[in-house]
Amino acid sequence: MQTLTVDLGERSYPIHIGEGLLDQPQLLAPHIVGRQVAIVTNETVAPLYLERLTRSLASYSVVPIILPDGEAFKNWETLQLIFDGLLTARHDRRTTVIALGGGVVGDMAGFAAACYQRGVNFIQVPTTLLSQVDSSVGGKTGINHPLGKNMVGAFYQPQLVLIDTQTLNTLAPRELSAGLAEVIKYGLICDAPFLTWLEDNMDALRGLDQVALTAAIHRSCAAKAEVVGADERESGVRATLNLGHTFGHAIETHMGYGVWLHGEAVAAGTVMALEMSCRLGWISAQERDRGIRLFQRAGLPVVPPAEMSVSDFMQHMAVDKKVIDGRMRLVLLRHMGEAIVTDDYPQEVLQATLGADYRALAQLKG
Repeated sequence: MQTLTVDLGERSYPIHIGEGLLDQPQLLAPHIVGRQVAIVTNETVAPLYLERLTRSLASYSVVPIILPDGEAFKNWETLQLIFDGLLTARHDRRTTVIALGGGVVGDMAGFAAACYQRGVNFIQVPTTLLSQVDSSVGGKTGINHPLGKNMVGAFYQPQLVLIDTQTLNTLAPRELSAGLAEVIKYGLICDAPFLTWLEDNMDALRGLDQVALTAAIHRSCAAKAEVVGADERESGVRATLNLGHTFGHAIETHMGYGVWLHGEAVAAGTVMALEMSCRLGWISAQERDRGIRLFQRAGLPVVPPAEMSVSDFMQHMAVDKKVIDGRMRLVLLRHMGEAIVTDDYPQEVLQATLGADYRALAQLKG
């Protein structure tokens, strides 16, 4: 087992990474405050891992809350199911909410924990690669709105993130690839040598090699923990973690939540950010192409939806958390391994980026 710490002073918490951690109750016990535990999971994960986690919590009063699976259910109606479960079981403010699942489960369980009786104990047990390397760390919680992704939520840090890498053995290949989009992101924004490592180990990662996966998860979590420790509420450097997300969220919102997986939309959105960085002269065409090749090797889409027009993108991107005083801020690359957040760019470059021929770029790299 490897352990990292998210350094937030009195609210610091550990990230444990290793095989078989679901079966180690001693890792959970120090972070459970009372006798009541609610495990929030979904219909896909529950048959796989709910019983194992419940066994590790045998000394507690455990209530499972099983949600429908999918981004389409990340909304107020499904959030109410968590509150219904907590209230029906008469859980008090010393309850501990444990999120067992991917990013949707973690975001919703965390938001519920932030709201229930004005805040209760919260633990993340992520079971997808995307949630293990990104959404479970850093305290972003929330739900989607029909007009914009993740527009309703709260910053609410967990007391523990427990990453059992064996849960990836049951992950669908498409979901694994979606998680790799966020892994690649860390190399692009803050760790250029990691890009070389990913190029050398991509086949091993897609083949579920435990050594390679553990290394990638550890490196990704270390990068995110450092950024979150420096900027918990995204007033500065933390926004660079959203490379490709403004474009990607527009894709998710326009296509309908769940049609494109989050990581798939982020991959296509990051290719758009690479293209814009190239058009601004900040990275070379060769560097842009290197990023495209890496996403392709991860099994990810690099072409935005053909049915989305420039105006479609602009409409959805205008509803983004990085828009301040009406100015659209974008995360772009100054260099490979160095991201910036900026609203200082010519509008014609953004328009040209949105209208670029990504299918031709993808074919050149295929």
